[in-house]
Amino acid sequence: QVQLVESGGGLVQAGGSLSLSCAASGGTFSRYAVGWFRQAPGKEREFVAATSYSGGTTNYADSVKGRFTISRDNAKSMVALQMNSLSPEDTGVYYCVAKLFGLASQTQLQYNHWGQGTRVTVSS
Repeated sequence: QVQLVESGGGLVQAGGSLSLSCAASGGTFSRYAVGWFRQAPGKEREFVAATSYSGGTTNYADSVKGRFTISRDNAKSMVALQMNSLSPEDTGVYYCVAKLFGLASQTQLQYNHWGQGTRVTVSS
């Protein structure tokens, strides 16, 4: 059973950058597809980015393509989300997720491991 702990959230001005990290423990990290979801105030939780367990496939929401980059380090059991050109629409709580094997899915229900979330606030 893998546990996920996010870090790196905070307050940033529009146009700025922020890097989120997620540390995994309790499982063989290289067997898990991992990703990020976010939930803005008053909105449904939405997919942001994901990478397959092999790291060979990545998937991004259209709203973040070209601005966000997901990466994983299996040796350190970590996944990162580099966020550039941030806008106020990127504000929300960002959750790290994982599922055993599989592809870089956009579907929430496929992920059965979730972190507690880290808050990102982008000011205009």
